[in-house]
Parts: sequence; C-alpha cells; structure tokens
Amino acid sequence: MTDLDPRPGEPGATPPPSSGTGAAQATADISGRAPAAPDTAAHPPTGQVATAAPVAEAPVPEATTTAATAATAAADADGAPPAGEESVFGRVYRALTLGIISVVSLIAFEASALTTVMPVAAERLDGVEQYAFAFSGYFTASLFAMVLSGEWCDRKSPLAPLFVGIAAFGAGLVVAGSAQQMWMFILGRGIQGIGGGLVIVALYVVVGRAYPQRLQPAVLASFSAAWVLPVIVGPVVAGTVAEHVGWRWVFLGMPVLILLPLLMMLPALRTMPRDEHSPTMDRRRIGLALAVAVGAGLLQYAVQDLAWLSLLPGIAGAALLVPCVLRLLPTGTFRAARGLPSVVLLRGLAAGTFLAAETFVPLMLVTERDMSPTLAGLALTGGGLTWALGSYTQARPRLEEHRETLMGLGMLMIAVSIALVPVALVDGVPAWIVVAGAWVIGGFGMGLTISSGSVLLLKLSRPDEAGSNAASIQVSDALGNIVLVGASGVLFVAFGGGSATVSAHDAADATGASGHPAAFAAVFLAMAAMALVGAYVTTRLRPEKG
Repeated sequence: MTDLDPRPGEPGATPPPSSGTGAAQATADISGRAPAAPDTAAHPPTGQVATAAPVAEAPVPEATTTAATAATAAADADGAPPAGEESVFGRVYRALTLGIISVVSLIAFEASALTTVMPVAAERLDGVEQYAFAFSGYFTASLFAMVLSGEWCDRKSPLAPLFVGIAAFGAGLVVAGSAQQMWMFILGRGIQGIGGGLVIVALYVVVGRAYPQRLQPAVLASFSAAWVLPVIVGPVVAGTVAEHVGWRWVFLGMPVLILLPLLMMLPALRTMPRDEHSPTMDRRRIGLALAVAVGAGLLQYAVQDLAWLSLLPGIAGAALLVPCVLRLLPTGTFRAARGLPSVVLLRGLAAGTFLAAETFVPLMLVTERDMSPTLAGLALTGGGLTWALGSYTQARPRLEEHRETLMGLGMLMIAVSIALVPVALVDGVPAWIVVAGAWVIGGFGMGLTISSGSVLLLKLSRPDEAGSNAASIQVSDALGNIVLVGASGVLFVAFGGGSATVSAHDAADATGASGHPAAFAAVFLAMAAMALVGAYVTTRLRPEKG
C-alpha cells in the first residue's frame, strides 16, 4: 500500500504538532498504502502501507497570515469563527486546502494505478523476477526521506522539503515511465519514494502551522477523503491507458498535473514564517534512518538471485539494518513484549502482510487467469472501501473496551482473506469474484487493526514520548513493507515465478502464460501465516498489570 497514507484523527487523539523534531518525524506515509495521523478513514487500497501514527500535541505557532490571525482571534473572542472563515474551505484557507487535497489525490492515484499496470510493466521490461522490488524500493527510500523531512521542517520550514519532495516525485515518475530496463524502473520508484517521504511529513507540518487547532481535524479528514476517488477510478483509468496507449503513459502523463496544486498552495505557503525556536537537525537520527535504508537496500539486492556472492551484500545489509532498527524501535519490539512494543510490532506485521499479498494479486490475475489489467486492479477496489468502514466501526465509543479483541479479529480476517486468494488459481473458479470478496474481508480487517493501533499507541504513550513512539510505529510500518514484500519476491522467484509473462489480451500484446501457480500460492499462504502471527501478537497488547 503505499505510498502516501494519511488518515484523520481518532477520537481523543491530538492533531499533528506544528513543530518539534520527534513530532515532525512521526508524520509519515508508509504506501504505492501508506503513514499519517491517528486513523479512522480509508487506507489507500493498493501499493501502499503506510501510514502515520498519532503524534504528540504541541502548541501551534501563531497564525501564519494576517488574515488567519485575525480570524482566529475573532473566533476566540466570541466563541465562534467569523463568517466565511469557519471551515477549511473558507476564504482564508480554501486555496491551501484544495492544493493539499490535490497533491494527496495525485499520489493516491499513482498508488492505485501502479498496482494495476505493474504486471504489464514488469513483463515488458523483462523483470518479473524483480516485481516485488518495484514496491519495496519505494518504501526503502521513503523511510529515510521521512526522517530527513521531519528534521528539515523543524529546522527551517515545510516549504523547501515540500517542493523538493514534489519535484523528486515527479522526476521519479519520468524515470520509471521512460525506463528501458527493470533496474531503471526500480530506481525511478526509489526517487518517487524520496519525494513521497518528504511530501507527507511536510504536509502534516503545514497543517500544524497554517491552520488553527480547531480546523486541523477537518484538514486531516480531507486527506482521507482524497483517497476515495483515486481508489475507484485509478484502476479503470490506468488499465485503459495501459491497454490502449501504453503503460508508460500512466507515469509520464502525471508530472504535469503536479503544477496546478503547487500554484494553488504557493501564496499561502510563502507567508508561513520560519519557526525561530526550531532545534538543529538530529544528525544521529538521520544517520540511523540512512543506515536502515541502505541496509534494507543491500538485503533486497542480495535476495534477488540467491547466489553465493550475494551473501556479502546481504551480510553487510544485515549488519547495518539490525542494530539501527533496534535503536529506532522500543525495547522488546521483536520479542513482542507486552504493551507498546507489541503495538509497534503489530503495525509492521499488518501493513507488510496485506501489502505483500496485494502486490501479487494483479500479477496473478493477469498471468494465470488471462484477465485484463483493468479488471485485475478493480478486484482490489472493494478492500479500500471496506478499510474505511472498518476504521469507522472501531471508532465507536461502545467498542473502546474491546479494542484489543477487535484487533485480533482484524488480523484473523486479514489471514482468511489472503488464504482465500489462491482459490482463484483453480480453473473453473470465478477468479474475480473470489479475489474481490477476499479483499473486502481483508480491507475491513485492516481498518479495524491499523486504526486501533494508532489509538493504542497514543493511550500507552506518556505525553513526552508520543512523538518518538509515533516515529517508531512509522519505522515499523516501513520495515514491515520492505521485509515482507521483499520476502514475497524471494518466495515467488524460488517457486519458479520469475519466468511469468503477461498474457492479458491486447494490454501488452504478449503471449504465453506463466504456468507457475505454485509461486503465487507460496506467497499468499506465507503471508496468511504471517497474519496469524500478528493475531497472536494481539494477545500481547495489554501491558502487564502492576
């Protein structure tokens, strides 16, 4: 999943702070599904696991424009906002809000479109064996960029990382769309990941600085609303373009669309003053994030062909990744210690298992069941919609005392949904119905689990630890995506899936079928098993009494 993955605040959660290193680092998107504020709304349906967690409350700086200052002061004086400025779409904030929604919508569209066209792109670039790395490469790069963006925003302002991030995202689209080999496509995805990581954190800091606290929840809710339309139309548009024009234009046609939201936001963004009290960059934390990203990249390279020589970069990657991750996550995370460590661990397991399975669903439908990319992408749409329903359900006050049980139920639903997908490999079984039905179940489970995890993290964090703990859940999110998507790629190749070719009608004008259903079955059954591990972790969410 994802790519950008913002969500609105949970009941009782505080909005993203306007400054503070830990807080800014906490605002991330972990996609394609996926980081954000505490969530109650829809997760991006494809590619993207990401997500951001709740963050510590911090005082919001003075309003960033004269008009905004006057509006806020008037509201405080008489208890009601002035006419025309009572909402995020009022005169003062309209352009900025529309610009933010446009940026999120474009990134959301790219996330949903990617999963739809990837089977065709991978076959055309002769890189099916590296299929998973087109997704995990994005998350690897974004993990570092999110931490860098948080420090950059705190030290100066969100303007520079926002514009640099959008430029990088656009450049990555051009590189991916013009790629002649799979490694170049993966490079483009990595550049997109850098851009996406910079953008999502900067957008949350913009919300904290440009809007008064009373409007911040509404802005965050608009982030989630920005995913709904791309979830529905993304697969249709991307599939149609891939079939009738060419898969490259799904990427090459998007950069020009970025200019409009930038122009809309620029006047408001330029009026935001620099935070004079921002700390200097935490170089140690940036270094740890860079080491994790490099280590994850080396490990992904090492498992591409499983040759003996690959042991060297694999060992180097593990030597970088493991100690740095242990410093970025709460003590006891990987042994599922009770309380907060298990909450952080569960986030990575939930996001990683669902995204890893989702990554291979369209490829399976195209190569094994001769389905068009458009229909294959549409099979995942229901999951995005039920994700929103699950998030809404878990937010009901009467269910608060059953939160851990809801999360256990959510992980079981994810396991069942992923385990049902291989049934579509059986000839005679209506594949689209099976997958669409399975993803409806899994999406609801993700809504229950991911959103509840954000609430629990806030509940288990002291006020002075909320920012760093939220950053930890983002790291877990990214690592879950990187490790489990990468592991799925290894399983796929090990069981013969690397020779799969696309045979989806005229979409790619390709011939032949993969003939390797075992490769897909291995991926889905392994991820279903990991989801069951996550179900066990939900029994460890309550802290030890006393």
